[in-house]
Amino acid sequence: MSEDMKVAGEKSKRTLVGRVVSNKMDKTVSVSIERLVKHREYGKYIRRSNKMMAHDEKNECNIGDRVAISECRPISKNKAWQVVEILERAPEQQ
Repeated sequence: MSEDMKVAGEKSKRTLVGRVVSNKMDKTVSVSIERLVKHREYGKYIRRSNKMMAHDEKNECNIGDRVAISECRPISKNKAWQVVEILERAPEQQ
C-alpha cells in the first residue's frame, strides 16, 4: 500500500511554518505563526499571529530560525507540536 493512501479514520497532521521567538526552555521552542486576514469592511489585509510551543528534541533551534512544525500528541500542558525541520537559519548575531 502506498504512503498516499491513508488508513480509514486516520487524519493527516497539520504542518505550519513560523519563526522561533524563544529557545530558553529545555527541548522546547516558542514559535510565532503569522497569517494575513482580510478585514470584513475595509478589505485591507491585517497581520495576525499565534504563539505555539513546539518540542525540539536536540535543542538545535535558535531565535530567528524559520521552522516547520507539525501536530503531535500532547507532550505537556501547553505543548502539542513538534519541530519537523529547520527551513532557514537566522543570521549570526554578535
